[in-house]
Amino acid sequence: MKHIISILLENEPGALSRVVGLFSARGYNIETLTVAPTEDETLSRMTIVTKGSEQVLEQITKHLNRLIDVVKVVDLTEGAHVERELMLIKVRAAGKEREEIKRMTDIFRGRIIDVTDTTYTIELTGTQEKIEAFIKALDHSCILETVRTGVSGISRGVRVLKV
Repeated sequence: MKHIISILLENEPGALSRVVGLFSARGYNIETLTVAPTEDETLSRMTIVTKGSEQVLEQITKHLNRLIDVVKVVDLTEGAHVERELMLIKVRAAGKEREEIKRMTDIFRGRIIDVTDTTYTIELTGTQEKIEAFIKALDHSCILETVRTGVSGISRGVRVLKV
């Protein structure tokens, strides 16, 4: 089962390395990882997507909570949450392909952010499933390059991740 783990940690050198090292040392895979400072410049928020059973997630959470840099750990998938990922994708768009790619971009509510004579660069945000569906809908031979941010997530309603 996919889990989105949100971690509040000290904004200190080596903190990210220690969290990633914990996953690596125990053989847990990180599917996506995002990290950035929060409104409090002394703290960063890390969002990790991983897969595993409830027992595996419980072990991950226990180990994370033992790390000195970690302030708080929350599994966002335990409750209502919003998740988004950003993808930039450069596609070959020449001749009659241009209109079809533009139509598909509109259907997925993406934006064409750069245009040349032979390419489009498209910005698309949404869930991982939406982004994967867009990629599958394209002719794979027209995909030149993709860049994805990884999942960012936040709890819905009044539930917040703060100290």
